[in-house]
Amino acid sequence: MALLTVIGRGVRIRGRVTGEADLTIEGHVEGEVAVSGDVTIEAGGLVGANVSGRVIVVRGAVRGDLTGEELVRLEEGSRVVGDLRAPRIDIAKGGLVRGLVQTSGSVGAARPAARARADAPAIRRAPAPAAARPAPAPAPAPVRAAPAPTKAAATVARPTPAAAPARHAAKGPPPPVVPALKKGAKAALKKKAT
Repeated sequence: MALLTVIGRGVRIRGRVTGEADLTIEGHVEGEVAVSGDVTIEAGGLVGANVSGRVIVVRGAVRGDLTGEELVRLEEGSRVVGDLRAPRIDIAKGGLVRGLVQTSGSVGAARPAARARADAPAIRRAPAPAAARPAPAPAPAPVRAAPAPTKAAATVARPTPAAAPARHAAKGPPPPVVPALKKGAKAALKKKAT
């Protein structure tokens, strides 16, 4: 398009922006942006609503959905919190997106199909006969805890034989249990050993 509109760095707009020309946003826009041309959001630019256009290029930040007729491009340093919809989407290394990314030949075609599925009545299944139901799994045997180590015991506590098979079958060998020693107990044990 031959016409270009620029929203400068110090400019803040609160309201809807529409038009037939290309648009470059260097300032702040709090409202929907809908143009038939290209939309470029520069590094200092911030848009706080949905943006739609033919080609959308983001170098700044957007808090809203981006819908491009041909392309949505997020360049390095861009931040978008919202959904991206376009036939082609390009996210450069360093571009951040928090939302849904959808590419397809026609951007608006997926939403009505999703709504139709959501509005469809839920299909309820009849409960299976008692003979076809699987038997409930037996409850696991209670596991006894290992006795607490005494103050004088500096050895590794071992699990009881009843608890060991259940633990080994589930995850492999259990980690060793090392009792906590009081401050200075380690030095006292060394003195006894010598």
